[in-house]
Amino acid sequence: MVAGAVIIAALGFLLYEGLGNALDYYEPVNQAVATRAQLGSSTFRMEGVVVPGTVRKTTDGTDFSIKAGGVTEQVVNIGTPPQLFQPNIKVVVVGHFSGDEFLSNQIMVKHSSDYIPESPKQVRSAAGSSH
Repeated sequence: MVAGAVIIAALGFLLYEGLGNALDYYEPVNQAVATRAQLGSSTFRMEGVVVPGTVRKTTDGTDFSIKAGGVTEQVVNIGTPPQLFQPNIKVVVVGHFSGDEFLSNQIMVKHSSDYIPESPKQVRSAAGSSH
């Protein structure tokens, strides 16, 4: 019985940890800024749209601003942004507040799962050849 209880407890713990790590939480910029004092310097994910005209390459990475809910926040990112990073695209940045900036060490680009072919009028036959 003791061994069974230990196994059930272990499975419960693994299930809890697995589900906890699988869920991705992020705060939109306006909510994160509104709760800046409570968030302090803890690491979290913040979502917003990259503001055009604010992207600037630095020696350590990229500085830019993101906006959501009418609120804009300056982001200082260390590292190379992903290939799809550009103005007017939704991103999630991982980091923490430091003074008037959000210090980030990771940028995740939000993109659609819809595939749009370069030549939508091009039709492929069942054999795979183009027409």
